[in-house]
Amino acid sequence: MEFLELAKKRYSCRSISDKPVEDEKIEKILKAGMLAPTAVNFQPFKIWVVKSAEGVEKIGKITTCTFGAPLFFVVGGLEESAWNRKYDGKNFADVDASIVATHMMLEVEDLGLASTWVANFDAVKIKELFPEMADYNLIAIFPVGYANSDAKPSDRHELSKSRDELVKEL
Repeated sequence: MEFLELAKKRYSCRSISDKPVEDEKIEKILKAGMLAPTAVNFQPFKIWVVKSAEGVEKIGKITTCTFGAPLFFVVGGLEESAWNRKYDGKNFADVDASIVATHMMLEVEDLGLASTWVANFDAVKIKELFPEMADYNLIAIFPVGYANSDAKPSDRHELSKSRDELVKEL
């Protein structure tokens, strides 16, 4: 699939089947994240795969945005391991983790799976429930699975500001 076709086809799916996702597909999603570029290749991110019944139940305690998924990826950045821009001290942990998450999100779509980028979660509580995440800035949770037959993009999916509003040539 051409990249622009993939980017246009992907949408935030809010109706996911509980059918298990094959291990091979999980590995491809992880590989896509691990291949993502990071500032100075410091790779200051971590990806957590949540698929046990206990883990999925915990995810349900920190967000209502689970959409029936049997599998979740949580992506976070570790500030102390990230590159800092010398001119203003900008730390790139969140930027790098977001690039990783975007690669994963697009691989999910390319594999015929469905997901959405969930930012609406209790970041304090998830760190209590999953102590291994405590040191990271958690930037996304991805519920992942096969779309239900009733799944469809939101009415806003194809809305976009004009090119003139979004792009300025200098």
